Amino acid sequence: MADYHYREAKGADASAPLLFVFHGTGGDENQFFDLGSQLLPGARIIAARGDVSEGGALRYFRRTAEGVYDMDDLRHRTAQMTAFVQARIAETAPRAVLGLGYSNGANILAAVQFAAPSLFDASVLMHPLIPFSPATADFTGRQVLITAGQHDPICPAPASQALADYFRAQGAQTTLYWHAGGHELRPEELRETQTFLGSLGK
Repeated sequence: MADYHYREAKGADASAPLLFVFHGTGGDENQFFDLGSQLLPGARIIAARGDVSEGGALRYFRRTAEGVYDMDDLRHRTAQMTAFVQARIAETAPRAVLGLGYSNGANILAAVQFAAPSLFDASVLMHPLIPFSPATADFTGRQVLITAGQHDPICPAPASQALADYFRAQGAQTTLYWHAGGHELRPEELRETQTFLGSLGK
C-alpha cells in the first residue's frame, strides 16, 4: 500500500461519516481539507497528497499529455489508493463513506470507484475527465454527483455527459450539474455539493 502523506480531521464520533477529499493537479492535501469540514460538519475528513510530480505539480497518476493517461500507471496508482481508502475505513465504523475530488482528484476517485464499486456510498466528481470506457460494474444503491462546466476546455461537455450516462447505466443514482463556465469551481456547484453531501451524512 502506498504510504500517502495525508491530513485528517477526526469525526465527531466513531460512526461519523468519512469524507475523502482529492485535490487537483498542482494542489495538495490542504486544497480541500477545510472545505470538506465546511461541506459536512462533524465528518471525519481524510485528504491524501498525490505522490506523482508533473514538473513540480502534484498529481495522483501520470499522464503523457493533456487528457492522455499512462494507463499502466493509472492501474497501479488506483490499486494503491484503493488499499489506502480501505485501510482508513477500517480504522472506524463510519455510517457513510463519501468521496469528493476535483479534476485529477475526481479522476482518481472515479478510477477507484470503477475498481471497487462498493467502496464509496456516494461521490462528488468535480470536472472529471475519463478518456476511456470503464468496465461494467454494479453501482446499485450508490449516489454520484458530477459537476461540470459547459465550456470546460480540459473536460469537454460530451465526456462529462458520457460519464454520467455510464454511472446511470450501472445503477447509480446520478446527478449531472452544469455551470455556464469552464474548468473553474463556482459557488453554485459548491452549494449543490453541500446539499448533496448534507443529505447523505446524517
